[in-house]
Amino acid sequence: MAVVLITGMSGTGKSTVLAELARRGHAAVDTDVGGWIVAVPRADGSTEPLWDEARISTLLDEHAGRTLFLAGCVANQGRFSHRFDAVVLLSAPEDVMLERLATRRTNDFGKSEDERRAILRDLRAVEPLLRAGATAEIDTRAPVAEVADRLEAIASG
Repeated sequence: MAVVLITGMSGTGKSTVLAELARRGHAAVDTDVGGWIVAVPRADGSTEPLWDEARISTLLDEHAGRTLFLAGCVANQGRFSHRFDAVVLLSAPEDVMLERLATRRTNDFGKSEDERRAILRDLRAVEPLLRAGATAEIDTRAPVAEVADRLEAIASG
C-alpha cells in the first residue's frame, strides 16, 4: 500500500490519469478541485495557490496503510514529501501540453494567452524542480491506460 503524489505542469494529464485510476477502483484525489487549495496573499498583492495543509494532513492520516493517488502541483507540496511513498512527475513536450490546454473541456485554466505564457514560464522554472524531487517520471504521450498501469506498478512495488 502506498501514497503516490502525481505531479506535473498543467496539461500533462494529471486529472485524466487520476480519473482512470478512480475508474479502476483506487482512492484518487485531484487537489485542483474540491477545496484542497487555499489562496495565500503574496507581498505584491497577488495570491499563491497552496494546499490546505491541515486538510491534506487529515486526508493522508485517513489513508494510512491504504493506497492513495494524490494529484497536484503547488509550492508547498514538498512539506509532505516524507508522507509520500513515491512522487511521480508526469511530463509531455511543450506542444502536446499546449494542445491539451487548448482543447480540454474540464478546466478553463490555460485558455488565455497570459495563462499560457505563465505555464510556459513555469515549465522552464518549476518542472526542473519537480523532476529533481521525483522518484519516477512518466511521459504522458503514452495512452492513459499505460500511464495508469505504470502508476499502479509504482504503488505496488
